[in-house]
Amino acid sequence: MTRRVRLGMLTPSSNTVLEPVTMAMLAGLPDVSAHFSRFKVTEIALSEQALGQFDDSEILRAAELLAHAKVDVIAWNGTSASWLGFDRDERLCERIREATGIAACTSVLAFREIFERTAVRRVGLVTPYRSDVQSKIMANWQASGFRCSSERHVDLQDNFSFAEVTDQEIADLVQAVVQEGCDAVAIVCTNMRGAGLAAPLERELGIPIYDSIATTLWKSLDVAGVAPARIEGWGRLFQDDRLLPRRHTISIQAPGAAL
Repeated sequence: MTRRVRLGMLTPSSNTVLEPVTMAMLAGLPDVSAHFSRFKVTEIALSEQALGQFDDSEILRAAELLAHAKVDVIAWNGTSASWLGFDRDERLCERIREATGIAACTSVLAFREIFERTAVRRVGLVTPYRSDVQSKIMANWQASGFRCSSERHVDLQDNFSFAEVTDQEIADLVQAVVQEGCDAVAIVCTNMRGAGLAAPLERELGIPIYDSIATTLWKSLDVAGVAPARIEGWGRLFQDDRLLPRRHTISIQAPGAAL
């Protein structure tokens, strides 16, 4: 009997990109499905109101709903720990596991793991955020050993508007940070359309392009025991030997395959 894997994703309420992009990346894996739970996030800023959107209690309520679907992993598919600190996501993962009994991961912790395993020290940071949020991200990442040697941001605050940044605008931002020098590019936002640009930009520019939605899926598959390398055509992240699972990974057969 084919084992089916269900990936749970916690999603900002005003996000319109990560769900269709995640489903597109999973199109070649008929045995793996993604399931989403939302909580209120409408703006990205450093005000008390905006920061309060990421209170753990709201996220945990959404996680508990995902648990009803008996998912194999619960991922926070958002980037708030970039400016709030990696420890916020570490604590969130612990609380999700305690509340649901299900393993948890996040986009931002996946970035950190990828940087560590591929020896990235100079990051080209691309986001749609405002300057103060961008500066906070750079400071937090610097404290963890990842210097943002180049950066570009769009200076937006409304979370819904991030999805309206065009492919060409994103490509221009990526090209600009690469020209200034970096080991890899991080597109930090799960409501911006960077994942589909990773592979062609990597071929053009010659360095890894890591997108937030892709990093979340990469780690979710790993935690759920599915080889991330089964994702093809979405950039080096899924094919890099340095990022192969560190433990036994289940090889799941497609429906109808011989057992």
